[in-house]
Amino acid sequence: MASPGLSLKGRALRYLAAREHSRFELQRKLEPFEETPGELAHVLDQLEAKGFIDAQRVVDSVVHRRAGRLGAARIRHELLSKGLEGEAVQLAVARLQSTELERAREVWRKKFREPASDVASRAKQMRFLASRGFGAEAIRRVVAGADEDEG
Repeated sequence: MASPGLSLKGRALRYLAAREHSRFELQRKLEPFEETPGELAHVLDQLEAKGFIDAQRVVDSVVHRRAGRLGAARIRHELLSKGLEGEAVQLAVARLQSTELERAREVWRKKFREPASDVASRAKQMRFLASRGFGAEAIRRVVAGADEDEG
């Protein structure tokens, strides 16, 4: 992907130009290219100090890209796998949970379009929503009531 002679900082900036990355992600991707111990930490510290690496922007980016298709649990897992923790993740997950039912209903509507006709179809719909990370209550309400909760 990157040229052989590219510096750690250059590689990091290339990754950041494509999308937001957490410090943890950049560290994992750039470790194989570190030539002297401590060099990578220094580069990442510089990028963080200049605002190129920002955990809140990573959280916002992931939520923006994934919320239309995934539930709060799955997005929370993705954020944690990027090395993000703390209040920013908790607040994002809380916001997602407040819209979980509407988002689950929309994902269900795009995939299935009509209520399950039998128990097997219902189970399939429930498994699909669960695999997308939606909560049990939202899944139950969407599959059981289909569009009844429209207000």
